[in-house]
Amino acid sequence: MTKKILVVEDDLLNRMFLCATLEAGGYAVREVADGAHVVAAAEEFAPDLVTMDINLPNVSGVQLIRTLKATPRFRDLPIVAITAYVGKGEEAHIRRAGAADYMAKPVRIGPLLASVETLLGEKGDGERPGLR
Repeated sequence: MTKKILVVEDDLLNRMFLCATLEAGGYAVREVADGAHVVAAAEEFAPDLVTMDINLPNVSGVQLIRTLKATPRFRDLPIVAITAYVGKGEEAHIRRAGAADYMAKPVRIGPLLASVETLLGEKGDGERPGLR
Protein backbone atom coordinates (compact mmCIF):
# COMPACT_ATOMS: atom_id res chain seq x y z
CA MET A 1 0.00 0.00 0.00
CA THR A 2 1.32 3.43 -0.93
CA LYS A 3 2.47 5.48 2.05
CA LYS A 4 1.06 9.00 2.41
CA ILE A 5 3.12 12.08 3.22
CA LEU A 6 1.79 15.49 4.22
CA VAL A 7 4.19 18.24 3.06
CA VAL A 8 3.90 21.46 5.08
CA GLU A 9 5.86 24.23 3.36
CA ASP A 10 4.94 27.84 2.60
CA ASP A 11 7.60 28.50 -0.05
CA LEU A 12 6.30 27.43 -3.46
CA LEU A 13 9.65 26.27 -4.89
CA ASN A 14 10.55 24.29 -1.78
CA ARG A 15 7.06 22.77 -1.72
CA MET A 16 7.30 21.80 -5.40
CA PHE A 17 10.72 20.21 -4.84
CA LEU A 18 9.57 18.20 -1.82
CA CYS A 19 6.37 17.02 -3.48
CA ALA A 20 8.07 16.08 -6.75
CA THR A 21 10.86 14.22 -4.94
CA LEU A 22 8.49 12.28 -2.71
CA GLU A 23 6.07 11.48 -5.55
CA ALA A 24 8.97 10.24 -7.70
CA GLY A 25 9.94 8.11 -4.72
CA GLY A 26 6.57 6.37 -4.89
CA TYR A 27 4.70 8.20 -2.13
CA ALA A 28 1.24 9.78 -2.22
CA VAL A 29 1.63 13.43 -1.29
CA ARG A 30 -0.65 16.19 -0.11
CA GLU A 31 0.69 19.70 0.28
CA VAL A 32 -0.25 22.40 2.76
CA ALA A 33 1.08 25.94 2.36
CA ASP A 34 -0.69 27.52 5.34
CA GLY A 35 0.02 26.24 8.83
CA ALA A 36 -3.54 27.10 9.85
CA HIS A 37 -4.73 24.15 7.74
CA VAL A 38 -2.27 21.49 8.93
CA VAL A 39 -4.39 19.75 11.56
CA ALA A 40 -7.47 19.62 9.32
CA ALA A 41 -5.39 18.31 6.42
CA ALA A 42 -3.84 15.66 8.65
CA GLU A 43 -7.28 14.60 9.90
CA GLU A 44 -8.60 14.28 6.34
CA PHE A 45 -5.50 12.82 4.62
CA ALA A 46 -4.33 10.53 7.47
CA PRO A 47 -0.64 10.71 6.54
CA ASP A 48 1.96 8.12 7.45
CA LEU A 49 4.57 10.89 7.81
CA VAL A 50 4.75 14.70 7.79
CA THR A 51 7.50 17.00 6.53
CA MET A 52 7.19 20.24 8.50
CA ASP A 53 8.71 23.58 7.60
CA ILE A 54 9.61 25.29 10.86
CA ASN A 55 9.50 28.93 9.73
CA LEU A 56 5.91 29.39 8.61
CA PRO A 57 4.00 32.69 8.57
CA ASN A 58 1.46 33.17 11.37
CA VAL A 59 2.27 29.90 13.16
CA SER A 60 5.45 28.14 14.20
CA GLY A 61 6.21 24.72 12.78
CA VAL A 62 7.41 23.79 16.27
CA GLN A 63 3.98 24.64 17.66
CA LEU A 64 2.31 22.59 14.93
CA ILE A 65 4.51 19.63 15.82
CA ARG A 66 3.47 19.98 19.47
CA THR A 67 -0.18 20.25 18.46
CA LEU A 68 -0.04 17.12 16.31
CA LYS A 69 1.84 15.17 18.98
CA ALA A 70 -0.73 16.19 21.61
CA THR A 71 -3.49 14.65 19.48
CA PRO A 72 -3.85 10.94 20.31
CA ARG A 73 -4.37 9.99 16.67
CA PHE A 74 -1.03 11.59 15.70
CA ARG A 75 1.05 10.82 18.77
CA ASP A 76 3.17 8.26 16.87
CA LEU A 77 3.17 10.08 13.54
CA PRO A 78 6.77 10.62 12.39
CA ILE A 79 7.56 14.24 11.57
CA VAL A 80 10.62 15.43 9.67
CA ALA A 81 11.35 19.05 10.56
CA ILE A 82 12.84 21.15 7.76
CA THR A 83 14.32 24.57 8.41
CA ALA A 84 16.59 27.20 6.92
CA TYR A 85 17.53 28.38 10.41
CA VAL A 86 20.28 26.26 11.90
CA GLY A 87 21.02 28.16 15.08
CA LYS A 88 22.72 26.76 18.15
CA GLY A 89 20.37 24.47 20.03
CA GLU A 90 17.70 24.63 17.32
CA GLU A 91 17.78 20.93 16.48
CA ALA A 92 17.45 19.90 20.13
CA HIS A 93 14.55 22.34 20.59
CA ILE A 94 12.74 20.95 17.55
CA ARG A 95 13.33 17.32 18.56
CA ARG A 96 11.99 18.05 22.07
CA ALA A 97 8.79 19.29 20.43
CA GLY A 98 8.38 15.84 18.88
CA ALA A 99 10.17 15.80 15.53
CA ALA A 100 11.63 12.41 14.65
CA ASP A 101 14.22 13.93 12.31
CA TYR A 102 15.66 17.33 11.44
CA MET A 103 16.98 18.62 8.11
CA ALA A 104 18.56 21.92 7.19
CA LYS A 105 17.70 23.64 3.92
CA PRO A 106 18.60 23.24 1.19
CA VAL A 107 17.27 19.69 1.43
CA ARG A 108 19.04 17.06 -0.66
CA ILE A 109 17.17 14.18 -2.32
CA GLY A 110 19.25 11.31 -0.91
CA PRO A 111 19.09 12.28 2.76
CA LEU A 112 15.39 13.18 2.48
CA LEU A 113 14.42 9.81 1.03
CA ALA A 114 16.71 7.96 3.43
CA SER A 115 15.05 9.67 6.39
CA VAL A 116 11.54 8.98 5.06
CA GLU A 117 12.35 5.33 4.37
CA THR A 118 13.86 4.86 7.82
CA LEU A 119 10.96 6.54 9.62
CA LEU A 120 8.41 4.54 7.64
CA GLY A 121 10.28 1.30 8.28
CA GLU A 122 10.98 0.66 4.63
CA LYS A 123 14.05 -0.91 3.11
CA GLY A 124 16.47 1.89 2.37
CA ASP A 125 18.34 0.49 -0.62
CA GLY A 126 18.84 3.96 -2.11
CA GLU A 127 17.37 2.89 -5.45
CA ARG A 128 14.11 4.67 -6.08
CA PRO A 129 12.61 4.73 -9.56
CA GLY A 130 13.01 8.03 -11.34
CA LEU A 131 15.53 9.51 -8.92
CA ARG A 132 18.90 8.15 -9.97
